[in-house]
Amino acid sequence: MEIEITKLNSNKGVVLLELLDENNRRVTGAEVEIENHTCVIIFKDIKSGTYAVKYFHDENSNNVLDNNWMGIPKEGFGFSNNAYGMFGSKDFKFWLFDVSSDIKIKLTPKY
Repeated sequence: MEIEITKLNSNKGVVLLELLDENNRRVTGAEVEIENHTCVIIFKDIKSGTYAVKYFHDENSNNVLDNNWMGIPKEGFGFSNNAYGMFGSKDFKFWLFDVSSDIKIKLTPKY
């Protein structure tokens, strides 16, 4: 499985990503460097099934999605299928995608 995240605001920091199963349980995760406002995450040996992805651009490398005083994220974040709602993400079911063989996913964060 290859996940490409593009249009990151800067090359500062890292992208922290979690791969979740269909029950919203963590399968694995990654911390990835950014180059040219893009990062690529490759997961090997992922079994066929239904998965979801959530991630954020940790620009200050503190391992936390920083928010302003109103709770609005100050760093870019995203979900599989680019499933954004009015205030954050849509329900988890909109994040889900099926994996039956090698798959490439392109995502763009929301800032």
